[in-house]
Amino acid sequence: MNTWAARLDNPISARLRDPAASGFLGIVLGAFAAFLAIPPIEARTVTWPILVGIVAAMLGIWTVTRGRRRLGWGAVAAGILGIGLGILATRSSTENLGSTFDATLVAQTLSFATPLVFAAIGGMFSERSGVVNIGLEGMMLMGAFWGVYGADKGGSWVVGLLVAMGVGALLALVYAFFAIHLRADQIVGGTGVNFLAVGITGYFFIDLYHNNPIANGVSLLPNVHLLSGSNFLAQAIGDLNILTWASFALVILAYIVVFKTPIGLRIRACGEHPRAADTVGINVYAIRYGCVVLSGMLAAIGGIYLSEGPQGNGTFLFNMTNGRGFIALAAMIFGNWRPAGAFGAAILFGFSSALALKLQVYSASAATLFQALPYVLTLIAVAGVIGRTVAPVADGKPYVRQ
Repeated sequence: MNTWAARLDNPISARLRDPAASGFLGIVLGAFAAFLAIPPIEARTVTWPILVGIVAAMLGIWTVTRGRRRLGWGAVAAGILGIGLGILATRSSTENLGSTFDATLVAQTLSFATPLVFAAIGGMFSERSGVVNIGLEGMMLMGAFWGVYGADKGGSWVVGLLVAMGVGALLALVYAFFAIHLRADQIVGGTGVNFLAVGITGYFFIDLYHNNPIANGVSLLPNVHLLSGSNFLAQAIGDLNILTWASFALVILAYIVVFKTPIGLRIRACGEHPRAADTVGINVYAIRYGCVVLSGMLAAIGGIYLSEGPQGNGTFLFNMTNGRGFIALAAMIFGNWRPAGAFGAAILFGFSSALALKLQVYSASAATLFQALPYVLTLIAVAGVIGRTVAPVADGKPYVRQ
């Protein structure tokens, strides 16, 4: 008897009994219910989406009864939404489903997620050090304009990338001076940076280009050709942009730096307990300045992708970031201030944007609805409906050395 009890009382069984595990499983099953009718599964009956969605909702209810209310209700909502989307998918033809959920959807998802990944990782570095960077939107916008300007005048996308990073770093340095040295309110300061970027880019776009489209022939960010052919893998990842591949490397590198190196420990110490960090000899101001400037450079790289990547094709439009900096902040919060989590949230937001383009085959109203999904997910992330996110303790709190 004791032997059987010992076998049951192990880490695996404990995780299965954990309410959080059942809640997350319910969310996954809810998403799975929505995808049962699309390739490659293609279940053409409403029975399976309904059954899987009911199981997801039941897991959510069980999670609620065990005290995890937000996570449980999130699983219930995922189950209900999965049933609705699964039923709608069964009413569509396999041809339309095949044309919507194909390899290009994967490529477009990664394309839409790329600028969010750079900005979200940049915001993570800033907030891990204790500075809230609401100005990511403005830094992305500055990178979008000055990046394409640098590529236009310098004759190379490399020049444009360096110019964008430099301008992003400069704007971030200005913000860091107000937030760290002058101890200004970081939310107000970041909002001011966003308005400043709109004004600067608008003025110089009229002054330098006379409000006309930028001439063709600007050096664009290149694609990396890895695979050729008509198979699924080649169409999905065989021709991705160089910054998309760089975003994959950035997630891994950011994790190593923040959690596996001494400098990462110093960054986290400044964001959690700056007084203790200062006591042991860590220059809190220098760490915070460096992280904010780094966040500006990464956000600017995300911005140049909008103007110089596949979506922009060497053009600039007024306020072309269109709220992506705030979505990147939501992705960072969704990901609990961790690189992998931020990357996953960016992929989720990118998928909703890519799917909105595909849904134009069915109706413009459905496409418009899914275009609003990233902003809905932003509200969900900020409200903390699904899971509890824990920000660094000193995040947003100016430090005064004594």
